[in-house]
Amino acid sequence: MTVGATPFAASSRGEVTTSHAARRRWGGLALSVFLVGNAAAILLIWGGGGADGLGYHWHSLDAALIGLGRLTALLAGYLALLEVLLLARLPFLERLVGFDRLTIWHRRNGHAVIGLILAHVVFSVWGYSGQDRNSFFREYWNWLTLPQPSAAKIGGSGSFSGALTATATSPYPGMITATAGTALLLAVVATSVVIVRRKLSYEWWYAIHLTAYAGIALSWFHMIPAGNELVIDRVAADYWRSLFALALALVLWYRVARPLVQAVRFDLRVTQVIHEAPGVVSLRIGGRGLERLGAEAGQFFFWRFLTGGFWYTKHPFSLSEAPRGNSFRITVKNLGDHSSKLGEIPVGTRVFAEGPFGVFTAESRVRPKALMIAGGIGITPVRALLEQMEGDLVVLYRIASRGEIVFADELDRLAKTRQSRVEYIVGDHRSADARDLLSPAHLVELVPDIADRDVYVCGPPGLVDRIVPSLRAIAVPSRQLHVERFAL
Repeated sequence: MTVGATPFAASSRGEVTTSHAARRRWGGLALSVFLVGNAAAILLIWGGGGADGLGYHWHSLDAALIGLGRLTALLAGYLALLEVLLLARLPFLERLVGFDRLTIWHRRNGHAVIGLILAHVVFSVWGYSGQDRNSFFREYWNWLTLPQPSAAKIGGSGSFSGALTATATSPYPGMITATAGTALLLAVVATSVVIVRRKLSYEWWYAIHLTAYAGIALSWFHMIPAGNELVIDRVAADYWRSLFALALALVLWYRVARPLVQAVRFDLRVTQVIHEAPGVVSLRIGGRGLERLGAEAGQFFFWRFLTGGFWYTKHPFSLSEAPRGNSFRITVKNLGDHSSKLGEIPVGTRVFAEGPFGVFTAESRVRPKALMIAGGIGITPVRALLEQMEGDLVVLYRIASRGEIVFADELDRLAKTRQSRVEYIVGDHRSADARDLLSPAHLVELVPDIADRDVYVCGPPGLVDRIVPSLRAIAVPSRQLHVERFAL
């Protein structure tokens, strides 16, 4: 259906957009200063380490390898802390960047951490094996099994074996814990590989990823007593401790304490369970004073339901309608594991919620007209945006068959009352008839002025990965493109 669009409040939206852009600009500047400033401090710490400062690292090949081992260790430790903070549910960071982008940064940064850790091991063992005239593997085995070297060895140059004290009885500082921590981090990376991730349930994937915290914690017991630059420089050691303390405090507050406080403050409980269609269920979650959470259409929460079989895990689900003063609604499709059992959750179940998260909202708009493209159950935040967003709106709902349509009645009613247009794009993309659906040519045919609109895309990664290149091919500017992938 197509009818005239409601007027767009250009002046008020322009003020909001300008304010939002200014906040993001200043926030981005502050974040850059923090990241670059700490990286520079770490380079200064490394340059001051060793027996003769920076010059010591380059007086021989062995010394250069050891110096590179120390540098990669410091950078790996720094990026590991950033890895924790990227998904620590920090509201200011999430509003600045968006959870979808943070997830991508988290994955790439994690690969960098592992690469630096492995480089640290290779460079360090290689360098010290040259000094000790050992093989690579013999040197590493000595580190795991021989007594602890003296403080002079840890703080300066010299061979490993020559620095052993006659009375020392403990292993080389933190080598066993560092090896265990590295193994845990490698397990996390291995489970992030696409082919492995698809074979793991969300619950197992989430549990394995929690071990990243243990891996980083174990590295602490290696870096502080054995880190050359941190042993000889008290200021550097205190600075490093402060970074760890800051990261720990933020994680404990935003991942543990804050959700507990919110659960008590808002008294969230399941108030209604609605079976929308085969394999699709909605939960209405009520509480007191929910407007104080400041949730917007298009955002999501991490939900934990305190009932048998659910209390030990949590899932990210978007709001499927614009927030109301006293309740939220989420809608979930049966994709296996716990999502298949959400319809069995008893009414009255207490709920822990972390959020709201996401910049897939009307506040991100920069143009008076908007196009929203949803795939499958990705219609949930789009349906909420259609209810709340103002202006000339078009919704393209991509599904493989008409039996997969969710909220058909609600979408048609909203399209009529909001004077917007909803198009159902039906067909299996693997078939010849549907192969070109939502191609660049098809998108322009459906929405001729698409380049003049904000475009919101939400759905599974496969759909998003097909749609985004099509949008770029028809010159939709990046600042007008807002993407939410239904995957972690």
